[in-house]
Amino acid sequence: MTGLKFVPLGGAGEIGMNMALYGCGDDWLMVDMGIAFGDDTTPGIDVMTPDPAFARGLGDRLRGILLTHAHEDHLGAVPHLWPRIGRPVYATPFAGGLLRRKLREAGVQAPLTEVPVGGGIELGPFRVSWIPAAHSVPEGNILALRTPLGTVVHATDWKIDPDPVVGRLTDEAALQTLGREGVLALVCDSTNAFVEGSAGSEAALRASLVEIVGRSAGRVAVVSFASNLARIATVARAAEECGRRAALVGRSLHRIVEIGRECGYLDDAFLGPREAASLPPGEVLMAVTGSQGEPGAALSRISAGSHPEIALEKGDTVIFSSREIPGNERAIGRVQNRLARLGVDVVTERDGFVHVSGHPGREELVQMYRWLKPRILVPVHGEVRHLQEHVRLARNCGVPHAAVAENGTMLRFGEGGAETVGEVETGRLAVDGNRLVPLAGNLVRERLRLRMNGAATATLVLDDRGNLLADPRLSVQGVLDNADVKETRRDAIDAIVDAVNDLPMHRRRDDEAVTTAARNAVRRAIHRYAGKRPVTDVHVVRV
Repeated sequence: MTGLKFVPLGGAGEIGMNMALYGCGDDWLMVDMGIAFGDDTTPGIDVMTPDPAFARGLGDRLRGILLTHAHEDHLGAVPHLWPRIGRPVYATPFAGGLLRRKLREAGVQAPLTEVPVGGGIELGPFRVSWIPAAHSVPEGNILALRTPLGTVVHATDWKIDPDPVVGRLTDEAALQTLGREGVLALVCDSTNAFVEGSAGSEAALRASLVEIVGRSAGRVAVVSFASNLARIATVARAAEECGRRAALVGRSLHRIVEIGRECGYLDDAFLGPREAASLPPGEVLMAVTGSQGEPGAALSRISAGSHPEIALEKGDTVIFSSREIPGNERAIGRVQNRLARLGVDVVTERDGFVHVSGHPGREELVQMYRWLKPRILVPVHGEVRHLQEHVRLARNCGVPHAAVAENGTMLRFGEGGAETVGEVETGRLAVDGNRLVPLAGNLVRERLRLRMNGAATATLVLDDRGNLLADPRLSVQGVLDNADVKETRRDAIDAIVDAVNDLPMHRRRDDEAVTTAARNAVRRAIHRYAGKRPVTDVHVVRV
């Protein structure tokens, strides 16, 4: 298909799992390859990725994978998906440093090319520039994709911060130059499309955290995303100003700090958890992982009393210096309630100025329109309500054309706007152990059924004619409590015997018929007592 095309495979209609494709003639580029995290609806699944089936089908026509920055929802899927796609990867040094470690841990050897900060490359008809942008991680980047058919600017995860603490300012001059050259389409962050004003500055947050820590007597923990190196630097400064020692609690924090030092963004010294635990409570300020209530993260373990080094008690303070990602509210609430039971003071955005977003507010979005003067606005990086609000904002600001494209929608850009020209295969894959499985497939569906209804297993021993040689054996999990189990098991076993004996003799010699009769008997018997129909497995043994 001719023209300049855009296809989001993840991150459009949701927050997380960012993955987008741009096509010019027969050549394509992928921007980002991110993950999302599982929740209560995905039992046993901690990580999900977009389904890259369409991108995989492009083969060598996919010229490369461009990474905007070092957040998991933009590069975390590379170790999982790269073996399926196998195309060159391009990133600036900080994202490259993190990705190189992740690939090594996963045993994946992918060709990774580091692009200098503010640099660029040429791939087929695309001339790509990485434009520095302030964000909550060093080397946030806005991508300019220049093609013979027009220029597209891909701008997710940025803000306008006059003092970002770590990393560069958003490069206003480069963006204004693009605007003068002419921008056909802007594909833009919608996370804070409802938020008036601007995201705020990391430097202003530092002063607020110093004030909160200064009036706390016991241990203080600041919990945020591990990749937020600016927040880690803020913790170091706040500790220094409050006469405390800064510490890191959480393996991923140590990895990010190591990369930050390698890239020249950080030179602070931090204690480890064991050293922090040995200090008097009023002398330590800890940066801790687990802002989204992740079960295996440091804060969750601390709140449950299972962390090997760190314990919190009455008089200590935990500052949640991050936003709640939609879908994580229950997990975060569980951790906060456990902390409250310990007598720990919990401080969130509702209680004070403890977080600044890495994403642009409405004022910053409007400023971006002024710099770039795009003919077309396509909102991404948001749920549907965010995308729709971003479209309304752009139209009110005079952007000639704006269109919502959810995952799988193929748009073609032209002077007359963005035209929907098709739909491509999309979806989610679940990282289950060392494999990828369809999230909508039988595996996750069966786990949900097991969690909701429990399970039962029956074993029947019959002779060749179909006569039961002994009472069936039955085990039941997750359905009956101790008071019910003996009586209900006996009734279910009797029901199996009756169901098999009621079958005509020729049907008793059919294993499938016996299995179906026994399964239905078990489910009906347990439903009478518990109101549940468990997932039931029947083993037929012939002797």
